[in-house]
Formats: sequence, C-alpha cells, structure tokens
Amino acid sequence: MNITTMKPVVWLAAGLLAACSSGPRAPDWQLEAKGSMERSVAAYMEGNSRVETAELERARGQLTRSGRAELLATAELLHCATRVASLVLDEPCTGFEKLRPDATEAQRAYADYLKGQALQPQAVALLPETQRAAAAGNAGALAGINDPLSKLVAAGVLLQTGKASPAVIRQAIDTASAQGWRRPLLAWLGAELRLAEQGGHTAEADRLRRRIELTQNAPVPAKP
Repeated sequence: MNITTMKPVVWLAAGLLAACSSGPRAPDWQLEAKGSMERSVAAYMEGNSRVETAELERARGQLTRSGRAELLATAELLHCATRVASLVLDEPCTGFEKLRPDATEAQRAYADYLKGQALQPQAVALLPETQRAAAAGNAGALAGINDPLSKLVAAGVLLQTGKASPAVIRQAIDTASAQGWRRPLLAWLGAELRLAEQGGHTAEADRLRRRIELTQNAPVPAKP
C-alpha cells in the first residue's frame, strides 16, 4: 500500500502511511487516520461541516496515538489547505500553530505559504512542486497541476496575494465545478461576481447570480 493513493494534496499526507509503503500491513490507526482525513476533506468541499468536523476529530484522535507532532501537523495543514481552496482566508490555522515548534521545516514553510506570506527561496524549495510557481506569483502557476485540491490551493494563495488573474478565477471555478465541490465553487463564483460588478458588466453579473442561485438553491440579491 502507498500513501499516493490519497488524492488530495498528496505531499501533505505523505507522512501518514510512510511506514506501509512496503512490508507488513500498516497499523489500523494509520489506515483509519488516512480514511478519516479523506472523508473530512470531501465533506468540507461538499459543504457538509458536521461530517467534516466529526471525521477530522477521528483523524486527530488516531494520529495522537503515535505521539508524533509532525503527523498531526500534516492533518492540520490539510485541514487548513481546504480553507484556502475555498477562499476562507481569514481563519487562522490554529491547530497547526500549536504544533509549529515540533513541526518540520517544510511544514512550517507550507503553513506560511497558506497565509500568503512571502517566502525566501530556500523556503519555496521546501514546498510541494505544485505550489512553487504560485509562491513565486507566476501567472501560469496553475498549469500542470492535475490534482484539483492542489490547483484550488494555488489559486487561493494567488488571490490572497493579489496575483490571481481573471483566468485563474475561471480555472478555479471550472475545477470546483468538475469535482462537484459546492463550497469552493460558490466562493470562486462570488469572486468572479465581484469582478463583474466592479467592471460594470451587468449581464455577466446577472448570469453569475443565476449560477450561484442554482448552486446554493437560494436567490442572490443584486448589488444596490
């Protein structure tokens, strides 16, 4: 068994099942932690906060059995990455910050990246390869990112740092839509709606309101 079977943000989860890449079957706590984190991420992106919270707590409970702060830090970073992907940019990564002193250097760099902080070149080199271009503010940062959550994280950081072009926003919308991820889709549609309103593009703004209404099953009032 290999941890790369865990699709979302593979780099973040790499520590969870490192011990089972070969040899005997992994201990149950590792398998259960991995499964709970997968379900937690999926539930959050689909807009189911109750399930997301319950599964995250299960994962935390399993990971604390190891006594290894860096494993729990991995879960906390994945939890926070879903927020950035969904443009919840004012929520501190409290769970990770409690573990920061015992986290790895790469984990600390990733946490700073998620907050939109400027990183030194040596810190950028510690990020997952899919995020390095976004950390550098490159316009084509989303090119070549195949994992949908990784793509939305990169887009979220670009928006947070004021470097997201309209094309980045459209790519984020298409990515969330293709996955059926209601929460980030609504967030990114809202970002595009604000651009349309600021630019005075009335017809486009109306179209986006209709799409948001369809997605959330509730009317979206026009801007006064």
